[in-house]
Amino acid sequence: MVSFIYAIQFITQQYFPSKMPLHRIFHPLSAFSSSDKKALSERITALYTEKGLPAFYVVVLFIPIESDSFFVGGKSTDKFVRIIVQHLARQLPDEERKKQFSERYENALAPFIKDKGYDWEVHVEEVSPDMWRENGLIPPIKIPEMEKEWARLNKPIPY
Repeated sequence: MVSFIYAIQFITQQYFPSKMPLHRIFHPLSAFSSSDKKALSERITALYTEKGLPAFYVVVLFIPIESDSFFVGGKSTDKFVRIIVQHLARQLPDEERKKQFSERYENALAPFIKDKGYDWEVHVEEVSPDMWRENGLIPPIKIPEMEKEWARLNKPIPY
């Protein structure tokens, strides 16, 4: 049974190398327009859906911070964006995949942050999915056929 579970995990990681992500984007008040937020969240979502994950897995929170509450190196700033990403469903299995994801992520951000002259920092946390639930259901991360169905319907369903 243990070898079966490891085989499923290996297959899942090989064919679905993305993860359930939560993106928290801390930014100056004027950094993003409503259309920027929509476009950036769509670009971030595409990083995962093009790998087969359901769009509803992707959560992007824009958290505006006033300059008198945003400090870098002990100095207030209105030119810095801090992004924390949490991955739950999968972990990137090796350094090459981590590098590929980071490059794709940076490319998604560039028109909204780098190209507008902001400094930024991104870090990705790979968190155990043991306590993760969607509408009270354990996500089918070890059952690729059901996860594909969740993606097709774009919502969690019992299995």
